[in-house]
Amino acid sequence: MKFIISSTVLLKNLQMISGVINSSNTLPILDDFLFELSEDALTITASDLETTMSVKVQPDKSEEPGVVAIPAKLLLETIKSLPNIPVTISIDPESLAVEILTDGGKFKLTGHKSDEFPLKPTLEDPSSVTLDSEILRNAFTKTLFATGNDELRPVMTGVFCELSTEDVTFVATDAHKLVRYKRKDAKAPKPASFILPKKPINQLKNILPDDVDVRIDYDQTNAFFEYENVNLVCRLIDGKYPNYDAVIPKENPNVLSVERLLFIGALRRVSLYANQSTNQVRLKITGQELILSAEDIDYANEAKERISCSYEGEDMEIGFNSKFLLDMLNNLESERIRIEMSAPNRAGILIPADNENENEDILMLVMPVMLNQ
Repeated sequence: MKFIISSTVLLKNLQMISGVINSSNTLPILDDFLFELSEDALTITASDLETTMSVKVQPDKSEEPGVVAIPAKLLLETIKSLPNIPVTISIDPESLAVEILTDGGKFKLTGHKSDEFPLKPTLEDPSSVTLDSEILRNAFTKTLFATGNDELRPVMTGVFCELSTEDVTFVATDAHKLVRYKRKDAKAPKPASFILPKKPINQLKNILPDDVDVRIDYDQTNAFFEYENVNLVCRLIDGKYPNYDAVIPKENPNVLSVERLLFIGALRRVSLYANQSTNQVRLKITGQELILSAEDIDYANEAKERISCSYEGEDMEIGFNSKFLLDMLNNLESERIRIEMSAPNRAGILIPADNENENEDILMLVMPVMLNQ
């Protein structure tokens, strides 16, 4: 088994799939990339049993098709340190010795048998939908931060995908905050829903190119993403997602409208003085004025800042976790945002005040924290 390939091409493709490999694995074979050389292409695969990702590349020259597992870390570090030059990789089929040849260098490492490498799962009677990469990337970016980390509630550690014949909706919540991202310019042939785990979403979010169609095949157990020369298959999270619609308050007569960047700046400064365990910031809203305040009694720290806003409703004081608020504000893009509220003990809703994309419907919900009087 032997092939010649540009070091830059190889590095780009190895880096694309290397995020799938865990830093510590129970099975040594999962520390490897699987190389499969056929007559016309080289397929490289990485897996952690739950997520398997492959890329297909064209070597400049190849001979003797074969398959071998190569230690990922050592290979990646070697290729990363090379300039943009052709690299010859040859594998002895008997000893599985891997030899990397460059103009002036020769590197040897030991490959492993491919039969221990996990097989890619197959889908049973799959359904299919095709979505634009920009829609997927936006959906993943804007929901991922709101997922939970509680392994006792695995359904809340992933992103809920709800496909319908009219739109697609992505939801994430950790019970303190919730994001619902809906796109009206995408739809599925038939309704379906499933929960995607965090890791493959993170992987795709970072590598999806612009303006490509991503085909998603899914069954009860797995979802399969495919575009260009890349495919990724992941195990879905099993379980029933909570009824997210029921927790979104419908009647919110108190509406605050404020410049997003102005609000972020004030919130960042004031939150430095908040109690580090609660991150509580108090919002006092009256007419055209929003006063943000925070204190940490243990250290006698306190801060207060006043910014202008427009507000309709009764004067109100409400407390929020500043970290959650900042996460949300940083994941919105509009110049102004609206916070809709009903009472100091009910959830506040953040939405863009001037959403430029009429096909995008984004709603973020944050639970208040009890104010100590």
